[in-house]
Amino acid sequence: MSGTFISFEGPDGAGKTSALNTITAQIQPLLGDRLTITREPGGNPISESIRAIILDRANTAMDYRTEALLYAAARRQHLAQTILPALAADKLVLCDRYVDSSVAYQGAGRQIGEAAVARMNEFATDGLLPDLTIYFDVPAAVGLKRIQAHRDPNKVDRLDVEQETFHDRVRAAYLRLQAAHPERIKLIDATQEPDQVVAQALVLIKQTAQRYF
Repeated sequence: MSGTFISFEGPDGAGKTSALNTITAQIQPLLGDRLTITREPGGNPISESIRAIILDRANTAMDYRTEALLYAAARRQHLAQTILPALAADKLVLCDRYVDSSVAYQGAGRQIGEAAVARMNEFATDGLLPDLTIYFDVPAAVGLKRIQAHRDPNKVDRLDVEQETFHDRVRAAYLRLQAAHPERIKLIDATQEPDQVVAQALVLIKQTAQRYF
């Protein structure tokens, strides 16, 4: 692969998607078609169809392992159809969530095992990890308060409505991942003002993908 792969991670309400949108608006004019912006689950029609099933609030009977397997399936299709072709074309790929989300949300949040979920996703991704992961850290209570205050009620999904203890486990798992992989996962304090968060994320992106700028 000749391109550069950067993922954005964080608990619900951390503001990573808003930061990604702001960053995209700033760098898209510079990079043009050398920039690919995508998300998980999703990023292409098949993966988006799986996303709709996973996040549908009506699917309350979904087994936790089924959920984890669906995320892995969506990720595999996303890689095959979107990410790998973009990297092969020497593009900078910015992705909203990737493997670390599954480890944190299904492995720790759903309590089905972080190591088990990591192994499942190693198979799905053939071991491909980002060159850089930017982790936007925020306490669960703060993130949930932001969701309640700002998110469109029609866009609140199955994971958003989980109890705060679920989101506490998710954040704790993210912090463990960052401590275990500090060379790849860089932490930004997402309780800061949005412009500070964006500025720090841009510095990390430009350090990792310097040749694009």
